[in-house]
Amino acid sequence: MATDGMRCPETLHRKGWIVSESRGQQRSPLKSDRGSTTVGDTVVAQVAGIAAQEVEGVQMGGGSSAAVGSFLSGVTGSISGGGGAPGGGNPTRGVSVEVGEEEAAVDLVMVIEYGRQIPQVVEAVRKNVINRTESLVGLRMTEVNITVNDVQIKEERPQLERQEEVKQQARQQEQRA
Repeated sequence: MATDGMRCPETLHRKGWIVSESRGQQRSPLKSDRGSTTVGDTVVAQVAGIAAQEVEGVQMGGGSSAAVGSFLSGVTGSISGGGGAPGGGNPTRGVSVEVGEEEAAVDLVMVIEYGRQIPQVVEAVRKNVINRTESLVGLRMTEVNITVNDVQIKEERPQLERQEEVKQQARQQEQRA
């Protein structure tokens, strides 16, 4: 274990980060001797939004925007065949990002199902967003700020039920594979 306040090199290497042993500097997996990769804001926002909704009891957006968005995604989803987020709808609703060359910061606005412990839910969201974004996108997450702007009971949230159905379908497909 590193005692100088830095992450241990093994952890950084496992996440795709390369550590220069001589200088202790980190190099992004998005930069190499052969060139660099730029990841757009929209990509980071989509990954963060989907990762946030993977946590049970979470709906992105909130308040009236979540209700209207849920209704519209239900209408357009039935026409177009679905959405990109686990609960359907726009995976970037309630997500704003700042993306640099090697780092990103995310702000999330969400609704949490009544009866769930908000501190535990937001911490689970934060961890999942950090893990998914760092592993899938290759950017180091500097911060994930979360605003819970509404709490709704499950009966008011048909999208949560759809989210659970999608999760169950995904689990069944993984078991078959």
